[in-house]
Amino acid sequence: MVELDYFYDPLCGWCYGAAPLISKARELMPVNLRAGGLMIGANRQPVNDALRNYVMPHDQRIHALTGQPFGDAYFNGLLRDQEAVFDSEPPIRAVLAAESLGGDALAMLRRLQQAHYVEGERIADLATLTRLAQSLGLDGERFTAQMAVNASSTAAHIQAARREMMRLSLRGYPSLALIIDGSVVPVTVGPYLGKPDAFAAHLGALIGSKAQNDDTDDAPFCTPDGCS
Repeated sequence: MVELDYFYDPLCGWCYGAAPLISKARELMPVNLRAGGLMIGANRQPVNDALRNYVMPHDQRIHALTGQPFGDAYFNGLLRDQEAVFDSEPPIRAVLAAESLGGDALAMLRRLQQAHYVEGERIADLATLTRLAQSLGLDGERFTAQMAVNASSTAAHIQAARREMMRLSLRGYPSLALIIDGSVVPVTVGPYLGKPDAFAAHLGALIGSKAQNDDTDDAPFCTPDGCS
C-alpha cells in the first residue's frame, strides 16, 4: 500500500505553488489531506495594508518559481478589502465537509485556492464556501448542514495533523510524507516546485526503491510565524 500524506493550509501561498505537484501525485496514489491550521484563533489575519505588503512579495516569488497564477481580483481586490479576514478554519472545514459528503477533497481544496488567489473571493465566508461547493456538484443545503456538523471535529483534525508533523519533524506547510507499506518517508518538495513531471518521477523512484529520502529540502514554507 502506497499513499501520500499532504500537510497543508488553504491560505498557505507555497501550498498553492505546490498544487500542481499534488495533482500529479494523485495520479499515482491516494493523497490524504492533513490540514494544520496556519491562520486560526489568534493567528487569524484581518486584511490591511501591512498584510498586503507582507504577502505580495511572497506571492510574486511563488508565481515566478512555479508559474501559478495570481489574479488582479486578489492583489487589488481581496488584499485591499479591509472588511475581509484570513481565517483558515472555515475553508479547512469546507474540505472536510466535501469529503464527508462523498466529494473530492482535493478538488475542493484546488477550488478554494483558485477562488482565493485568482478570483479574490472571501473563502472564510459560509455563503462563498457553499457556492464553491455547489460548483463542484455538491448539494448546497447538505453542504451547509455538514459544515455545522464538522464544527467540532475540525479542531481535532487540525490537532492530529500538528501532532503528526511534530512526530515527523516536518517544518511547515507544505510538507509531504510518503507511506510505503506502513513506513514513512518524508518527501522533498523544493527542487520540484514548478516541475510536476520531475516530481512524479521522484515519487516513482522512492516507491521503487523504498529508500529513505536523504535529500535536503530547502523549499520555502509557511508556519504561523510567517513564510520563508
